[in-house]
Amino acid sequence: MAPVLQAVLWGIVQGITEFLPISSDGHLVLIPALFGFAPPDLATTAVLHLGTLGAVVVYFRQDLWRLRLARSDPAARRLLWLLFIGSLPAALALLFVEEVERLQRSVTAAALFLLVTGVVLVAVDRLPRRDRDIEGATSADVLLIGFAQLLAILPGISRSGFTIATGMARGFERVSTARFSFLLGVPAIAAAGVLELFNLANDGGVPPAAWLGVAVAGVTGYVAIAFLLRMLHRSGLSGYGIYCLALGVLALVAL
Repeated sequence: MAPVLQAVLWGIVQGITEFLPISSDGHLVLIPALFGFAPPDLATTAVLHLGTLGAVVVYFRQDLWRLRLARSDPAARRLLWLLFIGSLPAALALLFVEEVERLQRSVTAAALFLLVTGVVLVAVDRLPRRDRDIEGATSADVLLIGFAQLLAILPGISRSGFTIATGMARGFERVSTARFSFLLGVPAIAAAGVLELFNLANDGGVPPAAWLGVAVAGVTGYVAIAFLLRMLHRSGLSGYGIYCLALGVLALVAL
């Protein structure tokens, strides 16, 4: 496949699956295996995150811009504090870089972890619904959500799925939790993308086609955010969970 077409394909996959609770890393492993494509290398995967980072920043630009008022606005200060606490567990990912890189090359691992995601999403929808506001979260609440985000370094574990599911399990309203999940992803996504961008710059720079993938990931990511927030008003996570279970089983059987 031509580099430009590959960039468009991986941009679409990354943009859609980063925000829908179905695991972007899992799809970037399983789609090449199922259809016989050459998988994107880890550097390309990381750079694609810059596109999805742009989607979050643009979509939630008002929330992020409000954070500048943290010194004078108690609500902005509270949100900034929650995002800081929730982001702390992500630093632990640096301890497992080599192990994660090995897992991200494993089709079996991606399929099995996708099954885990599916089970979690279906199970959390069966819990009694409560409507806690995320702004009333405690440090313990957001730390748990942060550790859920940390688990998404594993291929097949959905970052958005696990963080939203954890918030719902703690009794938070699902749309409010989803918004917090996306905001919480900004530091983690930015760190991964920028770090890899520097690494690529030292190795000769980013191929032009990869920038096309970044742009495509940004556009599709924006659409995916809007779609998920709209759908969460109407339904929960079970449909995405069933999809993850079906894809995981298909991958295990076919591959």
